[in-house]
Amino acid sequence: MLVSLTLHQFALIAQHELSMAEGFNVITGETGAGKSLLLDALSLCAGERADSAMIRHGAAHADIYAQFDVANNALIAEWFAEHDRALDEPDVLIRRQLSQTGRSKAWLNGTPVSLAELKSLGTLLVNIHSQHAQQALLKPQFVVQWLDAMAQTTTLAAQTASSYQHYQQLKRRADEIASREALRHDRIQLLQSQLADIEPLLAVDYTDIEAEHEELSNIEALMMEASHGLHLLDNDTDEPDVMTLLGQAIKLCDNQLGVSQTFEQASEQLHLAQQQITEVTGLLSDYAEQQLPDPERLQTLDNLIGLSHRLSRKHGLPAVDLIEEANHWQAQLEQLENEPSSDAMAAQIEQAWQQYLLLATKLQKAREKAAPHISEQLVQQLQPLALPNARCEFVFTKKPDPSQYNAQGCHDIDLLFSANVGMPMQPLHKIASGGELSRMALVMQVLQATNADNDAAKPMLVFDEVDVGISGGTAQVVGELLRKLGQTQQLLAITHQAQVAAQAHQHILVQKHHDEQTESELVILTDSAQVDELARMSGGVTITEVTRDHARSLLTGVK
Repeated sequence: MLVSLTLHQFALIAQHELSMAEGFNVITGETGAGKSLLLDALSLCAGERADSAMIRHGAAHADIYAQFDVANNALIAEWFAEHDRALDEPDVLIRRQLSQTGRSKAWLNGTPVSLAELKSLGTLLVNIHSQHAQQALLKPQFVVQWLDAMAQTTTLAAQTASSYQHYQQLKRRADEIASREALRHDRIQLLQSQLADIEPLLAVDYTDIEAEHEELSNIEALMMEASHGLHLLDNDTDEPDVMTLLGQAIKLCDNQLGVSQTFEQASEQLHLAQQQITEVTGLLSDYAEQQLPDPERLQTLDNLIGLSHRLSRKHGLPAVDLIEEANHWQAQLEQLENEPSSDAMAAQIEQAWQQYLLLATKLQKAREKAAPHISEQLVQQLQPLALPNARCEFVFTKKPDPSQYNAQGCHDIDLLFSANVGMPMQPLHKIASGGELSRMALVMQVLQATNADNDAAKPMLVFDEVDVGISGGTAQVVGELLRKLGQTQQLLAITHQAQVAAQAHQHILVQKHHDEQTESELVILTDSAQVDELARMSGGVTITEVTRDHARSLLTGVK
C-alpha cells in the first residue's frame, strides 16, 4: 500500500508531501491543473524512464519519494530475497531523482537500485491502467492476454509461445543450413584435399628435417673435416698435436706445484681442458669413422622438403607455418562435418512441432473451459453500467491451415458483444461505441485486478481518466464499483465525474496558483471544501446553493 508520496521541484509542484488513504483515492481538478503529475511520479517510482522536462523550471533537479507499507507482503519479501537485499522494516522507501542532464538516479531504502530492478519491483507495488485501455480492446492480442489473465493460464500461454518460438528457430536454422548445403559440401571436399596433401608433413618438424637434409647432403665433406680436426687434436705421427702439447704444459705446471699458487691453478685448468679435448676427439672419431647414411633417407628428406616448398607456394605461406595452418583446416573440417544437415534437423523440427501442438491444445482446452464463466462475469458487471441488455461471448475459431498457427495457439479468439435486444453479437471493434468501449475497458480492468490471488498482497491500482465516455447514473455505478473494490485494495483514480469522486474514501484536489511562477497545489478535501469541488464538477464555474445541494446529495448514503 502507498503510504505517502513526496514531490520536490517536480513539474508544477515545488514541494508537497501527500498521504494516501487505504481505500479509494480520487484526484480531481480543472483541466491543465496537473492531475496527471501524481501518476507520472508513481510511474517513475515504478521504474519508468525519466524526462528532464519534468523538472520544475529553474530547478537543478527533481526528487520523488514513495513510501509503501509492505508488512506481511510475501511477494515483496520474496523479491528482496531474490535480489539479495535486506528487508528489515515493514516499509519500502523509493527515491527517484531527475537531473537537467537527462540522467536519473534511483534508490531503494537508501541503496542505489537499477531501473530494471525498480521496474520489476514496481509491478508488485503499483498497477497503472492507461486511459487508452479502450483502444487496446480493439486489438485481438489484448483480448487473448486478458482472457489468459482471467483464466489463470498466463504461465501455460507463455510456455506455448516459447515452444512455438523454439520451433520457428529450428525451422530458420534448417533453412539456413539447406541454403548453404552445397557450399558446405564443396568446402569439406577442399579441406579434405588440402589436409591429404599436407598429411606427410604433419608427423615431422620442418626445422628438424631441413637441418638433417643439409647435413646429409654434405656428409662426406663433413666426415673429412672431422678427420682433419681429429688429426690436429691427437695423432700418432711426428706432427705436433694439441694433446701432446697440452701434456707438456701440464707436466711443466705440475713440476712447480709447491713453488707457486698460480701453477697449481693452471695445472687444474689444464687437466680439465685435457678431459674436454679427449671427449671432443671421441666425438670427431665416431663422426669421421661412421658409415655413410642410407641414400633412401636422403631421398625421403628431399621429398618432404620439396613438398613443403610446393605447398608453401600454393598457399602463400612460409613452410614453417604450414602445420599451424593445417590445424586451422582440421578445426574447420570438424565443425562442418559435425554441423547437422537439413535432413538431420527434420526430426528435431517435428519433435518441436509436436511439443508445441501438445501445449497449444492444453492451453485451448483451459481457455474454452474458463471462457463461459468469464463472459458471465463481464455481463454481470456491464449491466449495471447502463447496459441492461449487454451480452458477451468468447468465440474460438480454429485456424484452417497449420501454417497459420502462431505463438498464441491454433485458434483465433474473438470477444463478441451486443448491447441491444435482438441484435446479434459481433466483435467489439465492429459495433461498440466509445462509451461502451470505455465501460468494457473499466470492467475488464477491475475484473482482472480482483481476479488476483486473494491470499497475495495486491498492488495499488491506478486508473487514468476512469470516466471516459460515461456520465450521469452510469458514473454513479462506476463510483460505487470502485469504492467496493477499494474495500479490499488501494486505488487511485483521476476523474471528471462528481458521481465518481463522491464515492472516494479520500478526495485529492489539484489546483493551480498563478503568482510569480505557476504552481500546482495538492489539497485533501473534506466537508464543505469537498462539497464545493463536487458542485464545481457538477455545475461549472459558478457554484450556487443548488449545485451544493446536489453535491451533498451525492455524498449522502455513501457506504
